[in-house]
Amino acid sequence: MERYSILRGLFFFAIGIFVFSCDLEVDPRQTTRTSEVLNSPANLESALNSVYGRLRSLNHYGRDMIALSDALADVGRATNNSGRLVAENNNAVNAHFSAGFWQNGYAAITELNLILDQLEKGVNGANEDQIAAWEGEAKFLRALYLFDLVKVYSYIPTAVFQSGIVDQGGIPMPLIAVKIADIAQLNQLPRSTLAQNYSQIIRDLGDAINLLENNQRSAPQYASSAAAAALLSRVALYNGNWQAALSAANAALSSDVGQLLSGENYLSGWKSSVHPESMFEVRIQLPSESLGVNTSLQSTFSTMLQVTNKNIRGGWGDLIPSPIVLNFFGLSALQLGNPATDNNNWDVRRNQDIRARLYTTGNDQRFSRRQIECIKFLGKNGFDYGDNIPVIRKSEMLLNKAEALYHLGRETEALNELNAFKSLRGIGPVSLTRQLLLDEILLERFKEFVFEGQRFFDLKRYGRNIDKRSYLGSNALVDFEDFRILAPIPQREVQLNRNLNQNRGY
Repeated sequence: MERYSILRGLFFFAIGIFVFSCDLEVDPRQTTRTSEVLNSPANLESALNSVYGRLRSLNHYGRDMIALSDALADVGRATNNSGRLVAENNNAVNAHFSAGFWQNGYAAITELNLILDQLEKGVNGANEDQIAAWEGEAKFLRALYLFDLVKVYSYIPTAVFQSGIVDQGGIPMPLIAVKIADIAQLNQLPRSTLAQNYSQIIRDLGDAINLLENNQRSAPQYASSAAAAALLSRVALYNGNWQAALSAANAALSSDVGQLLSGENYLSGWKSSVHPESMFEVRIQLPSESLGVNTSLQSTFSTMLQVTNKNIRGGWGDLIPSPIVLNFFGLSALQLGNPATDNNNWDVRRNQDIRARLYTTGNDQRFSRRQIECIKFLGKNGFDYGDNIPVIRKSEMLLNKAEALYHLGRETEALNELNAFKSLRGIGPVSLTRQLLLDEILLERFKEFVFEGQRFFDLKRYGRNIDKRSYLGSNALVDFEDFRILAPIPQREVQLNRNLNQNRGY
């Protein structure tokens, strides 16, 4: 079979998602006919919804941006119950984000470019507010996909390893609607610089903040001005733009999207179909949208179907808390009654941190091992293996503020924000300065976002090593300078694009 380059393949694939009539064919007339298809409010909105749907992919937030990231870092320990995520947990060469992640991300960007091109031309029957809202959603989504791609395949501006290395930059950045005549040119796109990537992401988010002020599609499952501000705060942290991170975090916190939770309300939030803290989340609305018993987040993190009856076997529990995480929350197995063979007679010892109650013992029918598991994702949408996936929660904005204030030299304010966050989680205040204060802020990020996919990138943006020696053996140390910090670009893309340089070591 002929091997197409990713952009050529994505062109035809992206066109395919716009097939709202069965006779739409791929031929040189496609550019015009795609415009015809998108030139109605219903079809334009359906096209946007398909891009939201791509976020549910196994290769994206459906699993890998959450679970694979944490397997690569020091968050989890792979159980080998199914064999999944073991190589990634061991940081084996080429065990990283897959070609599917690259392909899904660029397919989404291709679709968004077509949508934005149509919006510039106009949509019959749509008013100015609709056009503005769709453009805002498209730019938010393009920023999100670009940001996820660049943080996986490239270094992060705050920590770039450059010892004689010239072939790592940012990622290719197609920003125009693909026309038949453009394919050959787009097939040869080089890697943009990191500065170019981040400038575009920030530009898209700035536009989205303004365009989405009157969006009628409900947050947090659709883009909103508040979600764009929250994402901008995260992007600015990665870019080392501390004042922008602070300003965007304040804007997100002052919005009515998402709410800060503490105590029992925090625990209840993880039992709700829509997490009350979510500023943006990926919706799993139907059983057909779930990844099911093998690879959903519920299955990946837990062997249970429900906490109320642990004897009913559910998923595989492929990734469980590392000993580092167990120590954070004082977690150890605790037998509550007899017989010991009844899984309902087991729970865990835990400390006073409210987050410790998001862990318990699971089902022992997977290779006869009862393990301590995270229950953030446990089928809350009325069907098994169906959980909405929080991408940005409001609590993150407090930690973003603390980190940004620290780097701006405003340590007293940073400490106040950190202690305000700690109080939400039922733990006492600290009195720290300088590096110890920054380390404590990052430690709270670690604890807060366990099994939410942030730790790997926090280590990466500070140039820190991945150290799993305490539980995976003396060789389980990945220095920041190690090439395995970056994912390999799919090899066929490098082979077919003479301007696309592979990351070193692959």
